[in-house]
Amino acid sequence: MSASLSPLALARLLGAWHLGAAPAYRELADVVRLLIMDGRIPLEVALPSERALAQALGLSRTTVTAAYAALREQGFLSGGQGSRGRTGIPHRTVPVSAPGIALPDGILDLAYASLPATGEVVHRAFADALSDLPALLPGFGYDAVGFPALREAIAERYTAAGVPTTPSQILVTSGAQHALNIVLRTLAGRQHKVLVDHPTYPNALDAIRASGSRIIPVPLPPATSAGAPSAAVEAATPGWDMDMMVAALQEQRPAMAYVVPDFHNPTGRLMSDLQRRRLVRAAAAAGTVLVVDETLRELNLDGGTTSPLAAFGPAVVSIGSLSKSHWAGLRTGWIRAEEDLLGRFIATRTTMDLGGPVVEQLAAAGLVRSLDEPLGARLATLRGNRAVLLDLLTEHLPDWRPERPAGGLTVWCRLPNAASTALTVIAPEFGIRLAAGPRFGAGGAFEQYLRVPFTLPPDKLEAAVLALRSAQDRLDAAPQLRRTLTNAPAVAIA
Repeated sequence: MSASLSPLALARLLGAWHLGAAPAYRELADVVRLLIMDGRIPLEVALPSERALAQALGLSRTTVTAAYAALREQGFLSGGQGSRGRTGIPHRTVPVSAPGIALPDGILDLAYASLPATGEVVHRAFADALSDLPALLPGFGYDAVGFPALREAIAERYTAAGVPTTPSQILVTSGAQHALNIVLRTLAGRQHKVLVDHPTYPNALDAIRASGSRIIPVPLPPATSAGAPSAAVEAATPGWDMDMMVAALQEQRPAMAYVVPDFHNPTGRLMSDLQRRRLVRAAAAAGTVLVVDETLRELNLDGGTTSPLAAFGPAVVSIGSLSKSHWAGLRTGWIRAEEDLLGRFIATRTTMDLGGPVVEQLAAAGLVRSLDEPLGARLATLRGNRAVLLDLLTEHLPDWRPERPAGGLTVWCRLPNAASTALTVIAPEFGIRLAAGPRFGAGGAFEQYLRVPFTLPPDKLEAAVLALRSAQDRLDAAPQLRRTLTNAPAVAIA
């Protein structure tokens, strides 16, 4: 039976939505759209009928009809007038050769921080993989641990970085998110605590919530120059508040801690070796398994030198992937851990799937062995894009306070007011799609922040920043509209 949302349930989700900042139908459509985009209203759910919702909200049916019509026009609701439309996200209409660049009607996508494939390198790796495939066809093709050559290549990479590793310490996964879900299912769950640096990667927060674990957020200190003009923002930041991290580990004793020390998403910070050593010691003393996300480690824009977190102690679980260095479409990731713990991860993995695709793993083995080949050009492009974006923000949004990232793919911006959600709601009208600051936190935090990727080419970045300025101007001219959209219900926390 198809899922549906009752009028009373939708009314509770809407909260105090109608403050008179715009026509009622427009405010209603804006808040429902936000609820869909943030996942508070699931996809493929039937909304209440126009008549039933009008009665529940004390509105005229005409108002609800107009709101639903606006949602249908924008692609967030299916079906015609009078039918119970189902929620959805607008479909992409651009060619597959340009993923992530534009959404319907040329909307620039700033919600994702991903790059196109390193074309020739990836293509060559798959061509080589197809040549090697016949030798494997007599086998069954199942391998829950991973293709041996790929595990060897990953182990050699860790060893070269100062972390002696054998293939028996590597589990190949279908991307970093798959790896994190395996780790969570093994180490956490109902009634368990998971410590995170705050803000952090939104999909990790979603996975932790889905596991039933309790999130323990430890805030990162603000950038040192958060009060200075944007042109003065420098790479130097306090990094992590290690005193607070240690105190949280001692007091809460979480089952695991999830951290992103290498060009942190979304701030781009790099944790120092001194902080890494102290964190590993504190986690070991608290009996906490330290899980480190290294998916951005290769995107080192300023040349900072640090050792992998696993170099400072054995009780560290490392997660990596080829998504950021090569292409997200590869869907190849891995877990590195001590053999006893890895055995538990393998046992968990077999309850989820029986192994990854063989051709992709053959290609990935070649890519890992020649990992540095595409990075030089990719890092040069990213450095140029970062400089362009920071200059554009300084010129067109001088009241914003961007933190200059040491690496990674994004700039974390402090806004002049708490307008992140409001900007996200109206952004499609100005040709862009955003991820609101609260997506990167727990309990509705970071309403005064916005993550802006620098993965688009310079001309697209300029168009995006000009669109951001136009959206900001609209909110500045209508502060009541900003308050209306910002007061939408916060994301529920498990």
